[in-house]
Amino acid sequence: MSLVCAICNEVPEHPCVSPVSNQVFERRLIEKYIAENGTDPMNGQPLSEEQLIDIKVSHPIRPKAPSATSIPAILKSLQDEWDAVMLHSFTLRQQLQTTRQELSHALYQHDAACRVIARLTKEVTAAREALATLKPQAGLVAPQAIAASQPTAVGAGGEPMEINEQVGMTPEIIQKLQDKATILTTERKKVFLLLLLLCWWWFFTCLFSSVPSLVPCIYSSLFKCGADKNVVVFDKNEEQIVATFKGHTKKVTSVIYHPSQSVVFSASPDSTIRVWSVTGGNCVQVVRAHEAGVTGLSLHATGDYLLSSSEDQYWAFSDIQTGRVLTKVTDESAGCALTCAQFHPDGLIFGTGTADSQIKIWDLKERTNVANFPGHSGPVTSIAFSENGYYLATGAQDSSLKLWDLRKLKNFKTITLDNNYEVKSLVFDQSGTYLAVGGSDIRVYICKQWSEVLNFTDHTGLVTGVSFGDNARFLSSAGMDRSLKFYSL
Repeated sequence: MSLVCAICNEVPEHPCVSPVSNQVFERRLIEKYIAENGTDPMNGQPLSEEQLIDIKVSHPIRPKAPSATSIPAILKSLQDEWDAVMLHSFTLRQQLQTTRQELSHALYQHDAACRVIARLTKEVTAAREALATLKPQAGLVAPQAIAASQPTAVGAGGEPMEINEQVGMTPEIIQKLQDKATILTTERKKVFLLLLLLCWWWFFTCLFSSVPSLVPCIYSSLFKCGADKNVVVFDKNEEQIVATFKGHTKKVTSVIYHPSQSVVFSASPDSTIRVWSVTGGNCVQVVRAHEAGVTGLSLHATGDYLLSSSEDQYWAFSDIQTGRVLTKVTDESAGCALTCAQFHPDGLIFGTGTADSQIKIWDLKERTNVANFPGHSGPVTSIAFSENGYYLATGAQDSSLKLWDLRKLKNFKTITLDNNYEVKSLVFDQSGTYLAVGGSDIRVYICKQWSEVLNFTDHTGLVTGVSFGDNARFLSSAGMDRSLKFYSL
């Protein structure tokens, strides 16, 4: 009778017996069991390796299973082993191919990221060099503000009082402008890095996503101006008109809402700029910076100063707190009316459009014309700087849009619109991703590609103003059909 291991039910090579249960075990198996549990596997009594008793047998022969004694059974066993080896080899090849693809994709992404970072670093360096070398050009120096400026302010009794003196650009004001520009530049770098990370996240996770939804206004309160000489303030959240301001004697052409105060600025061909208090419901300041119709307004990033352009060929820089004109300048060599004005995001330079198709870039601190962009064939109607400060968009009565690179001082893209298309308003969104155009209709272009992604034709009259909401989530517009519209997908 053969000895059989109580654990594996096979003939043991090194049999031993447990004095606790009197069972036969393969020594190798029982030693492992004792090492793990310290007991006899049959009755659970304590057992150690020293207690095991070896059994001496002469040449134990392990019997083979009956199924393995025939030639067909042996061939089948070999076939099963071959199949298992082939299946394992196939699995390994698949895993190797997948790993190679993942490694190749990761290397491609790394290489693309390095190329984009290198290109962006090069562009930033070039932009800094271009802005650092943007110096006043000889022969284009404009004279200081003329003494004929007569701004007015509201006195204690409610009657306007005349202010004849002109403060000028004092060192304190220039330093204030410089400090604000430094802060804005630092913040823009942080936003640029954040947008870069977001762009990469979008590129690798939402490559086939469509343009995000668009819908209305930068502030909870909206405004609109019109030919009825009134300024209307509309509360988007409450969906009602909160104030209507009357005071201009001619149509209102430009309106700006202060970003941190309940104050509205408006301009008119009646040659005045009025400051309105939304909470008070009245005019708190009248700035008389020009002798002809005011054609453009732009608020400085500090929120304390206002830029205006006029048909009298002058641009003016005014203090909104006092109503005084700090400086007033013209380019005597040009001798034509200014049609629009807009501050650069840093606030140290700004652009103006002229009736003779010119775009002029001015240095505010030096009050000099530092660059000119010719190219339009009609009066310039609107200009807009991108938030990153690199690009300038301009529209004119020649039914075209032109994009200018401020680093290279040249036109790099011209968008030809429909015949007789009237461009009345241009605006970039806060990230510089989209450009909205208001005029005969409303069109939204995506930057870099400069292709049209949206078109709205809901207004029955000419669109006179467009504005993006926060993060380009919505778009608002006002038109000659006396309506204010909001757009969303």
